[in-house]
Amino acid sequence: MTNGPITIKTGTRSSRLAVIQARGALDRIEGMLPAIKFDIIELSSPGDRDRSTDLRESARDFFTKDLDDALLNGDIDCAVHSAKDLPSPMPDDIDWFWLPWQEDPRDAIILPAGKTSADLQAEPIVGISSERRETWCVTRFPNAILKNIRGNIESRLEQLDNGDYDMLVMAAAALNRLDLQDRISELVSEDELPPPDGQGYLAVTFKSENKTMLHLRSLFTKSVDFVGAGIGSSDMCTLAGINAIENCDVCIHDALMPQGLIDYVPANALRIDAGKRCGDHHLDQNAINALIAEHARRGSKVVRLKGGDPGIFGRLAEEVETLDKLQLSYKVIPGISSVQLATTTTGMLMTRRGLSKGFCVMTPRKQGGGIDPVNGNERAKLPIAFFMAAKAIPEVTKQLTDDGVAPDTPAAIVFAAGTDDEQIIKSPLSELHSSLITHHSSLASLPGLLLVGETTAYSYTSYGALKGNKILLTCSEALQEKASRITSDLGGIPVQRPLIDLVPLNAAIDDIANIETYDWMVVTSPSAARCFFDIASANNIDLRSVPKVLVCGTGTADEFKKRGITPDAMPDSGFNATSVVNTIKPCINKGDRILRLRADKAGTSLAEELGKLGADITDCVLYENKPVRYDSLPDFDSVFFASASAVLAFSELWGAEALSSKTILSIGIPTAKELGKMNLESDIIGDEATVKSAISTLAAYYVNISLT
Repeated sequence: MTNGPITIKTGTRSSRLAVIQARGALDRIEGMLPAIKFDIIELSSPGDRDRSTDLRESARDFFTKDLDDALLNGDIDCAVHSAKDLPSPMPDDIDWFWLPWQEDPRDAIILPAGKTSADLQAEPIVGISSERRETWCVTRFPNAILKNIRGNIESRLEQLDNGDYDMLVMAAAALNRLDLQDRISELVSEDELPPPDGQGYLAVTFKSENKTMLHLRSLFTKSVDFVGAGIGSSDMCTLAGINAIENCDVCIHDALMPQGLIDYVPANALRIDAGKRCGDHHLDQNAINALIAEHARRGSKVVRLKGGDPGIFGRLAEEVETLDKLQLSYKVIPGISSVQLATTTTGMLMTRRGLSKGFCVMTPRKQGGGIDPVNGNERAKLPIAFFMAAKAIPEVTKQLTDDGVAPDTPAAIVFAAGTDDEQIIKSPLSELHSSLITHHSSLASLPGLLLVGETTAYSYTSYGALKGNKILLTCSEALQEKASRITSDLGGIPVQRPLIDLVPLNAAIDDIANIETYDWMVVTSPSAARCFFDIASANNIDLRSVPKVLVCGTGTADEFKKRGITPDAMPDSGFNATSVVNTIKPCINKGDRILRLRADKAGTSLAEELGKLGADITDCVLYENKPVRYDSLPDFDSVFFASASAVLAFSELWGAEALSSKTILSIGIPTAKELGKMNLESDIIGDEATVKSAISTLAAYYVNISLT
């Protein structure tokens, strides 16, 4: 242990702004770490000496070169920069990180002292220093004369006040740090003029592997989470993985992964598609490695979301090694692999007592796309799983049989393991490729998991009421989890494709804001109830002011009960407009104010019928139903329509003919009537207009068929 603090020689450009911002940041670090002390060494840069070159044409290291050279020569231990000045890529042997304290990132309009925008000439001369600001000025000030401006902040302001320019566009952060906020005439919104990465931040550079600086950086960087996304659906991601996703700043994700996991990424987080498919690499591996390290060094909480389990053919080692070299912290959260879903969930168990005491997992692929040998004596005794093997079946089959594996050995190829599109083709090993090409040619080019061994002869049998049938669930996203769970509990396979997105309408806010002025509120769907509570929460509406509530069905009642509100009235049966009117009729007086909450497609008939009772009706459209688009129609046996809007959306996407030979389930009469307009008939209508009742009615339908 040293007797005094460690002195760190710190370089910075010699401008007043550079010194002030460096000193301010270093003082904060010294306050955190008594063991260190920073000595500032002021240096020049090409950008400081050359005041004539247009910054839009300058070299990458225009403001960093001399400081970089000093680092590499050992004259300084680190340097402090405006983060947006760092070149990309950085020079070899120089490492870096951002400090977490950000100044205002927006750009600012600066006018001469004492002037306002009203004083601008018809063709003002505007000083700019970047292509980004130039592009914005052309739109915002189409008649302006744009001129390059150079110099430090004080020099630029002097040129403005001397009349060389009528207006400047500069970073607000620089003016704030120089205590020149009073010179800002207008702050430009980030939506109008997006700031560059790093504007408002400071960055610290240092020579790679400087142990002191690596220790220091560890205070300002967060551990990278490598998260196994699982395979098939977002249910296959662990709670730890979802928790990591929900708390990230940057999510770098694969293509072959459950896309529903992206919904867990915070709305303000950066989402980067690093997807790689066979023959189509969105980003190559080196670029992905660099991307992870870059965002980690910026201090962002990075989640690297990798399909399946990142440790199985996920190139995890290469990405971790990148962080090891930089001594950046990370942790790995495992995921469910496709080999597990293709075997454990299908009954083709890779280990069976008395039959198989182990298994092989491998890929026939080698770097560059060729086929690797797959022989070996022990391999012949065990079931083998070959990843990404659909196109390699002939080569694998030949090598296995040449090595003594019997041609009639049971085999299977599994596509989209664990998803609602999962398909399994089984045959003797020697016939598998011809079976695939002859009967399933559309699958031959897709990624597939080849399984070879006696265990592939086994599979699970569904004993549930829904008999393992695939049920297409078209209800809104809010109902999908419940519908899927009920479907699975009853022995069906949920195929989740919400066709309707519920979009709250701002126009409804005024009606809800005066909720205390009503005597009754009539809500006839769970979606309307959820939308009401979402709007109320967003607008800080006190739920204690909610009047008496009439709901239509137990599903809607449950939404109110979740919020501690027990509905005052509900029809005993029927759950339609007539039953609603009959239920509320004895409860109201002439002139009572009733707020009817509905979707845009629900129509005005109920409000009109309520009006006939002598009540004062406000017919409030809470939300609109917007269709959700998909590229293709999934395979399914039955379809569940929870609304007339979903019927319309299905028809627009795939047409009525796509429902031929399918079992059609409607949640209620209005939905069934919409199908009738397409000359289609519901096979089943829910006993009650709820998700649980409808799917239970479908299950009873399947059981009834089984009994006849």
